[in-house]
Amino acid sequence: MADKSVRLNIKRQNSSESQPYWEEFELQWRPGMNVIIALMDIAFNPVNLQGKQIAPIVYDSNCLEEACGSCAMLINGQAAMACSSLIDKLDQPIYLEPLSRFPVVRDLSVDRSVLFEDLKRVYGWVPIDGTYALGPGPRIDPTVQELAYPLSRCMSCCLCMEVCPQFNESTDFVGAATINQVRLFNMHPTGAHLRHQRLDAMMGEGGIHECSYAGNCVQICPKNIPLTTSISIVNGQVIRQAISDLLQKPELTSANQKPGHR
Repeated sequence: MADKSVRLNIKRQNSSESQPYWEEFELQWRPGMNVIIALMDIAFNPVNLQGKQIAPIVYDSNCLEEACGSCAMLINGQAAMACSSLIDKLDQPIYLEPLSRFPVVRDLSVDRSVLFEDLKRVYGWVPIDGTYALGPGPRIDPTVQELAYPLSRCMSCCLCMEVCPQFNESTDFVGAATINQVRLFNMHPTGAHLRHQRLDAMMGEGGIHECSYAGNCVQICPKNIPLTTSISIVNGQVIRQAISDLLQKPELTSANQKPGHR
């Protein structure tokens, strides 16, 4: 097995404006090797298949244990995490490409800031007042904790957005990860303070009505988050909120009328 090798074809791009191109590499195989280890080997010795010294491959990674979500990319045409993609389970040559739904920064690194902009749109946080100690937070019922924990495992890898047919420039759809966070923070006793604003955002452009329920998101999620369940629940919350807002409008109109006005 000592002479076993690994062949990779990597799609490279020097900048967001430049044209992409493919570059081939051949590496020494070793047991337990994953895609990130292969990329690290190239970084240690940046030489392509033709023996030419090249600029190291640019890619994102951090935890190396499928916890941070940084190393998402296309591996043999499929969206996956590079740290948990074992070389021995992949057909060779292995083709590595950047995610296709996000602007390329360089090589395999893409700009996924759209997710964080969408989280800002839906108030995807638990608000606190000030930087001083506020004492213990509100107690959360164990049954709510059981429901909330799987939702909190999202690591912002954006794989659900990569495979979603509705996540594109034509719709501005926020995607399943953002909708899941709306459900999570609406469940929190402190986070629920912004529930109305979150659901209002879900009614706006790119909101939950853009979802086609393709189900690709729940199939691809590396953390097995029940994304389609979250979408259904938030959709129900949005409908109830819209009906409530509609029923309250006549009351507000009547209260604002001047005496004698018809």
